[in-house]
Amino acid sequence: MGILVKCARHLCLRMNKPFLDYGDTVMYGLECSPSSWIRSHSHWGRHIVDFFLIVTQLGFCCVYFVFLADNFKQVIEAANGTTTNCHNNETVVLMPTMDSRLYMLAFLPFLVLLSFIRNLRILSIFSLLANVTMLVSLVTIYQFILQRIPDPHHLPLVASWKTYPLFFGTAVFAFEGIGVVLPLENKMKNSQKFPCILYLGMTIVTVLYISLGSLGYLQFGAAIKASITLNLPNCWLYQTVKLLYSIGIFFTYALQFYVAAEIMVPVIVSRVPEHCTLLVDLCVRTAMVCITCVLAILIPRLDLVLSLVGSMSSSALALIIPPLLEVTTFYEEGLSPLTIAKDVLISIFGFVGFVVGTYESLCELIFPSHSNTSTNSTSAFI
Repeated sequence: MGILVKCARHLCLRMNKPFLDYGDTVMYGLECSPSSWIRSHSHWGRHIVDFFLIVTQLGFCCVYFVFLADNFKQVIEAANGTTTNCHNNETVVLMPTMDSRLYMLAFLPFLVLLSFIRNLRILSIFSLLANVTMLVSLVTIYQFILQRIPDPHHLPLVASWKTYPLFFGTAVFAFEGIGVVLPLENKMKNSQKFPCILYLGMTIVTVLYISLGSLGYLQFGAAIKASITLNLPNCWLYQTVKLLYSIGIFFTYALQFYVAAEIMVPVIVSRVPEHCTLLVDLCVRTAMVCITCVLAILIPRLDLVLSLVGSMSSSALALIIPPLLEVTTFYEEGLSPLTIAKDVLISIFGFVGFVVGTYESLCELIFPSHSNTSTNSTSAFI
């Protein structure tokens, strides 16, 4: 992320541009390459970035469908057994309800309507609401998992090495947010302070991921479900937490969808008569939301799809492209051997993760190694 911001600032000055997004930065960076072939095909840099951004953002949207369905399904099934005793994680007799895929269909029209909002200022209000509900939920989850942690000596300390490629894709997917870095920097009153804000924000996110993942594993053990909210007791407090988190995810869907829509919709709308633009705009948005819903319904192991998307697109956006961009952008001005070595190592690391993670995800999707094919994909988000 820091490399991308550095390259974008440099190219803004060189091209006399007030702002460059990720795709423009890559395109202009390739135009600085010493290779004439790369310079003549620099526009492909923008297309590649746009493709990976669309795949990543719509991948998030698929995960959100599963999260909403699973949490609402559990809350409704446990409605008869919900108690006021929040100290014991009692097993209750669940009331059978409709399949989780029907819950996804139930959410579809509401998410379609939400996707019609094209004003980022209005979406920021939803973002604030989502942040508040998620913060309240996180605080409540932390206070539960910190209570009476069982003796961890029987838990495996290290997972099988075969799971590391899937972990790579999941982790990169969870941290990947490089597509919004440049728009955020552009909106800052004092953009020179952005690197400090970036590193502080990512440090907080890292601490949250590691602490919540570790403490959740210690509290619930190997039987932990794919979403930590699904492990909470069936009492009114934690059922409310599930609903609050689901509300936050519901509104966050629009923000994740916004990036993909801003790339795809203008391209299609520009090809139709002016009097049809609004109708086509809404139809394209509806189709995109429906696609994310259909993928969430059809694929039983979305956790693997999440890992696949992380390995394939997120690793390219976050680990492979930025270091190579730095080499092409500053090649003519001279780069130290240490900087070149750093960029090469990061790109190689990303490429190895790209190949191995994608291969393992596809193999697990086609030939599942265990019978639990209903596990959802929200573990990476949580």
